[in-house]
Amino acid sequence: MSTTPVTELTDRARDVFRMVVEGYLGSGAPVGSRTVSKLPGINLSPASIRNVMQDLEELGLLSHPHTSAGRIPTESGLRLFVDGMMQAAEPSAEERAAIEARLSRGGGPIEEALAAATQALSGLSACAGIVLVPKREPVLRQFGFVQLSPMQALAVLVGSDGSVENRVVDLPPGVTSSALAEVGNYVSARLSGLTLSQAQARLSHEISAGRAELDQAARELIARGLAIWSEDGSSRPVLIVRGQANLIDEFAAADLERVRQLLDELEGKEEIARLLDSAREGRGMKIFIGSENKLFALSGSSVIAAPYRGSDGKVVGVVGVIGPTRLNYARVVPMVDFTAQALSRLMA
Repeated sequence: MSTTPVTELTDRARDVFRMVVEGYLGSGAPVGSRTVSKLPGINLSPASIRNVMQDLEELGLLSHPHTSAGRIPTESGLRLFVDGMMQAAEPSAEERAAIEARLSRGGGPIEEALAAATQALSGLSACAGIVLVPKREPVLRQFGFVQLSPMQALAVLVGSDGSVENRVVDLPPGVTSSALAEVGNYVSARLSGLTLSQAQARLSHEISAGRAELDQAARELIARGLAIWSEDGSSRPVLIVRGQANLIDEFAAADLERVRQLLDELEGKEEIARLLDSAREGRGMKIFIGSENKLFALSGSSVIAAPYRGSDGKVVGVVGVIGPTRLNYARVVPMVDFTAQALSRLMA
């Protein structure tokens, strides 16, 4: 989106524009010329300020929602402000401590730490917090079946990180309890410590090489069980969203349709995950304002996202917030950046 360069604005226009934008982001309401004239540092009459506002409107940087109302920044105006005029404020010691405290409660699966960091970021920013989880396969520690009936069993997978998942599966006809025990013994001896894809590959290789000391029923059970988790893993949501309720604030009553649209968009996690995935390509912060991204064109929402890295220094995920275009960019942008840095330290 092309915008008027900051350098093309006069000093007077820059000052008025900055005060209108900061006033709007702080209050969520249109800012009038009389309000600007009372601010320190402005030695202009309301009439002169109105003339400047009109010029800024003609440049596409301001608009007014009603004939008698003050002005609000357009999306182009917000982009100009964020890229060329905003003075970011570093997160306070309390905010940094709150984020790091959430991360330090880890010890379980990494998803729990990511969810905790997202919750903290959501609460501090008054937005919905989002994090794109690293795509990774669980590593097998144990895998087996508990028979429920002649036709069904509970497949249990224990990961190396201590996570436990189970699924009810249908059994092939004639499976015996000894075949189920054989499955557990084989996995413990031959497949423990492997990812699902590695376990599938080894099972296939040992069967084809004649080294898998399993009967046909046991082979089928292991293959079926590993396939279930592989399919689940590929379709499992990789996006964690926290704090949607923050999007319904005192300004939402006048804009309920926009909020409803945004909440609907947050339900489409795959679409948002694809949006965040595009932030992996950059080396730093990505800010999407309103219709700059088609996904949020209807709700008029903004996304601030930053990549975080794994132990090898490569980008493994993205963390950020979604909120109205009038969010406090100067405060939220550094907060998202700090959270991404904290997650990178956690993943190292």
